[in-house]
Amino acid sequence: MLSATLLDSIVAMGLSVVLVVVAVAVAIALRPWRQLRGAPIWHPWLACLVLLPWVWAAQKVMPGGVAVQLSGACLMVLMLGWPLAVLSLVPIAALGAWLGGIGWAEAVDHLAWNGIVAATFALLIGLATRRWLPKHPFVFILGRGFIVTALAMMAAGALSAHLTPAPQSTEIGSVLLGHWLMAWGEAFSTGMLVAIFVAFKPQWLASWSDERYLKDA
Repeated sequence: MLSATLLDSIVAMGLSVVLVVVAVAVAIALRPWRQLRGAPIWHPWLACLVLLPWVWAAQKVMPGGVAVQLSGACLMVLMLGWPLAVLSLVPIAALGAWLGGIGWAEAVDHLAWNGIVAATFALLIGLATRRWLPKHPFVFILGRGFIVTALAMMAAGALSAHLTPAPQSTEIGSVLLGHWLMAWGEAFSTGMLVAIFVAFKPQWLASWSDERYLKDA
């Protein structure tokens, strides 16, 4: 039993490493740093690098001993775009692990699922809302800021719960509950910040366009 558990942990860690390496390679190939040249997203990008490591360091132990945390990944996709968000999540996760005294294995796991997978789901679901929903500021704020974030975090958490071993003596239901609760917390904070940025700092949102969302509003 012990050897099987150890093997499951090794496989799960390998999967997390592969997800991180593939995502970072794709992001580097897209050269997202070019958008920082003279762009207004310098300020939100630096703010993410300074503030989010503290968020990643503050883990919450949910029912059953499941350690989860707020991510900011979905917000970063809206502010910076997926490629730059993915590259930025790497130092954020590393510094957050150092600040919080989190083991490297757990840090890589959180980077993969709570960061990169969540950001990827946010991108894909967000593109679907952009394609199929009306072009209106309310749709952007409530849809991409709140609902898409909740769905992306829930999907990433559910995949993580089923593909990675849970803490010993922890039921899958407790793991899913922990991810579900944190997904709504993430959605609330992201939706609130997106609403503020749309009103006062729309240039901080790479995914926002006045021409697209205000033309028919």
